[in-house]
Amino acid sequence: MLQKRAREQYGLEINVGPPGIDSRPALIAEKYAGSQGEGEAFHKAVMQAYWQQTRSIDDLAVLKEIAEQVGLNTENFDAVLTNPAFDAAVSADIDLAHEYGLTGVPSLIFSDRYLVMGAQPYEVLKQVVEKILEEG
Repeated sequence: MLQKRAREQYGLEINVGPPGIDSRPALIAEKYAGSQGEGEAFHKAVMQAYWQQTRSIDDLAVLKEIAEQVGLNTENFDAVLTNPAFDAAVSADIDLAHEYGLTGVPSLIFSDRYLVMGAQPYEVLKQVVEKILEEG
């Protein structure tokens, strides 16, 4: 169903990656990438690896390859993935999500007022944006 919706409503071809992965290493690596100014590029590359290439984003070799593709220094990449500061930043993000009551992914917060959780059809997202524009 998700694959059909992505194709029909958004023009995206997706292939769900392996089930049961631990995304924490990818989240930690993204914190590192962000600290080096490459957070967005790394995020996009990880999403593509998982959702289109069906790669396991908890595989450290895959993460290192992605980091290299976006131009990150990977000389001490294993140390990056065990860096307590990056790990704490991921934990803080997760705690904040729980405080907001987020229980599904994706979760989108519009204008600090409207929460949309889960993979929603385009029309739902459009309605939320239209409501915000209407409210001014």
